[in-house]
Amino acid sequence: MLSKEEIQRYSRHLLIPDIALRGQEQLKQASVLIIGAGGLGSPATLYLAAAGIGRIGLVDFDAVEYSNLQRQIIHGTDDVGRSKLESAKESVRRINPLIEVALHEMPLSSENALDVLSPYDVVIDGTDNLPTRYLINDACVLTGKPYVYGSIFRFEGQVSVFHAKEGPCYRCLYPEPPPPGLVPSCAEGGVLGVLPGVIGVIQATEAIKQILGIGAPLIGRLLLYDALKMSFRELKLRKDPECPVCGKHPSIDRLIDYEQFCGIGTEAETVHLKPHELIRAPELKECLDRGKRIVLLDIREPHEYEIAHLPDAVLIPPGELEKRIGELDREAVFVTYCRTGPRSARAVKLMRESGFQHVRNLEGGILAWADEVDPSLPKY
Repeated sequence: MLSKEEIQRYSRHLLIPDIALRGQEQLKQASVLIIGAGGLGSPATLYLAAAGIGRIGLVDFDAVEYSNLQRQIIHGTDDVGRSKLESAKESVRRINPLIEVALHEMPLSSENALDVLSPYDVVIDGTDNLPTRYLINDACVLTGKPYVYGSIFRFEGQVSVFHAKEGPCYRCLYPEPPPPGLVPSCAEGGVLGVLPGVIGVIQATEAIKQILGIGAPLIGRLLLYDALKMSFRELKLRKDPECPVCGKHPSIDRLIDYEQFCGIGTEAETVHLKPHELIRAPELKECLDRGKRIVLLDIREPHEYEIAHLPDAVLIPPGELEKRIGELDREAVFVTYCRTGPRSARAVKLMRESGFQHVRNLEGGILAWADEVDPSLPKY
């Protein structure tokens, strides 16, 4: 039963025949797990809390950073450095103190996913990495939960509902992950700040529809949103009878190692340099202060270079290095750097294979330089 306060709070829902008193009571009895208290999780959490979902579970283990504030509207400037879950819970309580918020401050893994998901009716994916998406999908198939999927990148977003009981799962759409490093995250490629608001609200809408059993859910449909064109289009999805987790003869009956499945941490993704091919920021600073002749090679995109760069650095975007390598003096001493290290590590490998003997990579990239040498340098 709804209290007098709840009736007043949710009155605009009660006026909708498809929801009314019975539907609002269903929302009060329902539980939704939101994995990730970031860009997608922020609007989804806030709107589900306002809608009166009785129990909201949040999974995250990060702290709030300044770079989050452009899109993660559940957090504020004063929350920088705090646990994302504590910050999110505080925001939810301000919006609706009548609901329960359960915090799961941990990375979701094959060891804990089934236990974390089991008590909830619907699962919303607010993550931005492939291993976790496959993990969430498989866990939802094994527990029979509807999985509300969302993905964002720059100006584009995707939403679907994967529910193996009624339609395809995520593996039916993407049977195999793309090669490691091919799909950049938001941290690597950027995202329009308002984009997760659009996609996260659609995810919240689909969760409510699942709970109430109303409307046409995005099961078997992939909704594509283009913010630049301000357009939506839809792709039909089919259940794959050969799907290893939801097909006729599934071969996956337990959660696996998803980082290994996606090639994360393998030789295919990571270039492992030897100690003598690496240099830390303080050591590089000391060498430069002594006047040692070093060519600083910036392996980033031009728009990143504009944000911040080391003095007198030569910019060569990663996609251009191979064809421009002839411009470089093979006898010179080089230190390569990018944002955090991986792109410039691949540059070191390419240059050494091309006959360059004196090439080292700046460990941690320009962000390490900002942390360890020059705090005035902007971080992004």
